[in-house]
Amino acid sequence: MNVDIEEHPQLVKWLRSRSLIDDHAPDCENLTGGVSNKTVLVTSSSGSVVVKQALSELRVATSWTCSPERIHREGLGLRVLKSVLPSGATPNWLAEDETDHILVMSAIPKPHVNWKSLLFTGQSETGQIDQFAALLAAIHTAPITEAMAPFRDTQFFEDLRLSPYYGYTASRVAESATFLHDLTEETRQQTDHLVHGDYSPKNVLVHNGQLILLDHEVMHVGDPAFDVGFAMTHLLSKAHHLTPHRRIFVNAAHQFWSRYATQTDADRDLAERAARHTLACLLARVSGQSPLEYLSAQEQQRQKAVCLEIMQASAVTHMDVTMVIEWFIKGLGGTS
Repeated sequence: MNVDIEEHPQLVKWLRSRSLIDDHAPDCENLTGGVSNKTVLVTSSSGSVVVKQALSELRVATSWTCSPERIHREGLGLRVLKSVLPSGATPNWLAEDETDHILVMSAIPKPHVNWKSLLFTGQSETGQIDQFAALLAAIHTAPITEAMAPFRDTQFFEDLRLSPYYGYTASRVAESATFLHDLTEETRQQTDHLVHGDYSPKNVLVHNGQLILLDHEVMHVGDPAFDVGFAMTHLLSKAHHLTPHRRIFVNAAHQFWSRYATQTDADRDLAERAARHTLACLLARVSGQSPLEYLSAQEQQRQKAVCLEIMQASAVTHMDVTMVIEWFIKGLGGTS
């Protein structure tokens, strides 16, 4: 690697060599919160850009590696989503470096707020949940074009989702192994839809009331039910953790699924696969390689126990998303 973007003089030289900033001294700020990339906000008199550089080893407690080539999958995602999502719903692609695995995109104007942070205050506005569902529906209903052909390579999804989430969890929680192995194989057979792979409130900014989607490095052609389960897990885990706001997040979960299902004409098969992915992700986010940082040890154990109880229920094969929401919340003790 010739350029380390967290070494700001190197980064500034690199940006100037590509005419991405002017000659005035810029301000460089390392952004935190992600585990898979170095990220720097660069502000100069000509404007602001965000620069990302993929890590080959993710910043987590256990060994987790993935090719830094995935940053170019995110670059393709930025370009493709411009024709899929509403104007302003993603940053603008500006430049890439395939040698040092660097991606440059436009910075979202201030003021903006991370949606995850907003949700943690107990705020879950109806319009934002509707947008969250609509953006995902737009991705999943987009025709697969020639430009999307690279998304048929699912190696990054395997390395960043199926292995560390489902495979690792199955190896640690024996009671879940059959369920997770079967779901993994089922997921690999689905090859008809564009999938985001990292669809969560953490990867959404809110600017002037609009949701702006970030972090597209796990995009692939696969099973849309994974995105639903991945997103639903964040709403339900917050319902678990933020007890005073539990009813708000339960309502948000139901609304998210209802709006999404309506806009995608989701059939029973998709609803049942999405339910299984919701259960799998709920368990993986307490027992996999990327546990949710806000759940206490006691909450992790409770979430694990509830998920295993539902997985082992005879009705689990035919549960839809609505049923999983209700069973999960009931297992936590309800909303009162």
